[in-house]
Amino acid sequence: MEFKPEDFLNAKWRLLLQKSLASTSTIKLFKSLKSFIKSGQNIYPESPYVFRSLNLCLPNRISVVIIGQDPYHGKGQANGLAFSVNKGFPIPPSLRNIFKELKSDLDISISNCGDLEAWAKQGVLLLNTCLTVEESKPGSHQNIGWEEFTDDVINQISKKGSIVFILWGAKAHAKEAIINQDNNLIIKSAHPSPFSASRGFFGTRPFSRTNNFLKENSKKEINWNLDIE
Repeated sequence: MEFKPEDFLNAKWRLLLQKSLASTSTIKLFKSLKSFIKSGQNIYPESPYVFRSLNLCLPNRISVVIIGQDPYHGKGQANGLAFSVNKGFPIPPSLRNIFKELKSDLDISISNCGDLEAWAKQGVLLLNTCLTVEESKPGSHQNIGWEEFTDDVINQISKKGSIVFILWGAKAHAKEAIINQDNNLIIKSAHPSPFSASRGFFGTRPFSRTNNFLKENSKKEINWNLDIE
């Protein structure tokens, strides 16, 4: 399948990101993706889901941004949402730790489902800094142009104000410089991976802090419970 962003990205996002979409960097990025697909590379998520995080969370509905790195690289895992995995797949270790912190923070039972679509539909943008990856090769699509594209997404959102940006780990922390800090909340901590969660992720209470900020700014709080429809 040829990768054409106009076939997959919502018109409201295309309008907001029109300069970025027309940039040399992004045009080169999409040509690279087209070439990868033509050469037979298995790329995840599949083309219709590459912009799923954006399409489920339109610009005027965003309350929270959680920044990840790149999609899961196993067949069928990635669903276009950072930290999220398709239903039926085991919950990855980082997401398991996110659920543990959610239990500690808001006493919400740990879900057996790793699909975070319910969060996205409430205005939580689950944005990876790279939106694609080659099968079995984590980080393989870094430095091909995704970072510039998602930096613009983050910057444009931050201009709106009253948004919570949750930055877990050093790569997410690096995005702080492009966020308008005048009237947004930035929550920084260690990454929830098993290698770092015990060194500054657990106990940071990002979910209650997020909801407190939203409430103070007259915005609807997020229902973080994935097991309630």
